Amino acid sequence: MDDIDRRLVTILRHDGRRSISDIALELALSRATVRARIERLEGRGEIVGYTVVLRADAVAMPVRGLTMVEVEGRMLDRVVDALVGFPEIGAVHTTNGKWDLVLEISAGSLTDLDAVLRRLRLVAGITASETTLLLSTPRSTKARL
Repeated sequence: MDDIDRRLVTILRHDGRRSISDIALELALSRATVRARIERLEGRGEIVGYTVVLRADAVAMPVRGLTMVEVEGRMLDRVVDALVGFPEIGAVHTTNGKWDLVLEISAGSLTDLDAVLRRLRLVAGITASETTLLLSTPRSTKARL
């Protein structure tokens, strides 16, 4: 990915619906060049999709947190598979150090979050967890908030 591709991706991160004509104008490129670059980035799997990003305080589940999870021995794949059944978990990340996984969790209230965490602790293979609440998002590279 060269500098132009990085600038193109930045523009698309801020507004995935922006017209190719507008992007071409901002990058001082032709529409055909911009379209070809987008298609190439998609074809190589660097752009895997487009989505709607909502302002954090406007979503239906405003309580958000990061949960670090310690997994027993070789149970990582089984634990990750079990987490698919949790609609409150928006992302699962593997990591290094004391924790094996970092989960992005959201819930409608603190009581709901507590219930999710109680269910999470019942998953076979999870030996420990620690949750940090996200209070606000003053900056994000994913979208203008």
